[in-house]
Amino acid sequence: MANSDFEKAEQLFQKEKFLEAKVLFENHLKSNPNHTKTLEYLGDIAGKEKNWDEAILFYKKIKIQFPKNANYHYKYGGALGMKAKESNKFKALGMIDEVEQSFLTAAKLDEKHIDSRWALVMFYIELPGIVGGSETKAQKYADELMNLSKVDGFLAKGHIDEYFKRYAKAEVYFKKAHEIGNSKSTFHRLYNLYKNKMKQPQKAEELKKKFESK
Repeated sequence: MANSDFEKAEQLFQKEKFLEAKVLFENHLKSNPNHTKTLEYLGDIAGKEKNWDEAILFYKKIKIQFPKNANYHYKYGGALGMKAKESNKFKALGMIDEVEQSFLTAAKLDEKHIDSRWALVMFYIELPGIVGGSETKAQKYADELMNLSKVDGFLAKGHIDEYFKRYAKAEVYFKKAHEIGNSKSTFHRLYNLYKNKMKQPQKAEELKKKFESK
């Protein structure tokens, strides 16, 4: 029964029926309290519900179980970071170090872990300099992304330039990313830059027509 609960829950999760999946995962956890995959799924569902405290608890359990698993450190850091964003500034300050360490640990454990490097790019540009933010550090991880995936590298470099309102530079990087990737995500980054940041609706529409005609 327990196994079939887990399998049914997994199928529901894939279909994005998260509330139904959650009930079955919780049932499975009662008889298998340390089942790693169930804990991870429950953490993922809590994250989708923006229940950061619950997500943190689940991810903390699995990262302690498997301290060498990069993805568990990344997920834990992500949930913690989201909680920090929604907390008051004083409380958030107390969480910043642990968020940074989680992402750094993930990146160190897996040299090819793209998500943790993206997280570090965003972490370092969004954080004020007085508490450890640094464009230089963000660029370092954008360079690492460039070595792992040209599309991600160009998007990360563009993201940094866009954040600092260097829109012409961001355009160059987003165009390169879109030329290689030609995906929904590369299209959206360039389209959004033209339409909302550079205030060039004509360029945005031309890009859209070209992308939709393929």
